[in-house]
Amino acid sequence: MTGKFLIDTNILVYAYDRSEIEKQKKAADILDMLIENDAGVLSIQTLSEFFIVATKKIPAPLTIDEAYASITNYIRSWQIIDINSFIVLEAIRGVKAHNLSYWDSMIWAAARMNQIATVLSEDFSDNSVVEGVKFINPFKQKVIFD
Repeated sequence: MTGKFLIDTNILVYAYDRSEIEKQKKAADILDMLIENDAGVLSIQTLSEFFIVATKKIPAPLTIDEAYASITNYIRSWQIIDINSFIVLEAIRGVKAHNLSYWDSMIWAAARMNQIATVLSEDFSDNSVVEGVKFINPFKQKVIFD
């Protein structure tokens, strides 16, 4: 497994959510540290979910143009994982074997199938490990870069 971190949608969204001041700062700091350490990875799923949540579900939503610009920047500067048929099948296995929701299982499967040891998310149990993939809630603990 690599020293990279797969970023879940909630981390990206908090970086833009002005209604969550503390989490916004923490998320922005995490994203900056990931850039500095060349350690951040995003999936197509995360970018797609980010667009919907950031333009429709946060109290002060981004415009479509603002979201487009942010996503374009991420695509140009971050490693992006495409979702393919193998990840879909692995996600289904994760639902069955580990009782994950399908969308959470897609995040897990994308990390596992791309040998990314750690997912940063607040949606999983902090410090839980599923088949070698560790989940860290960066709002509860400091993220350590190797």
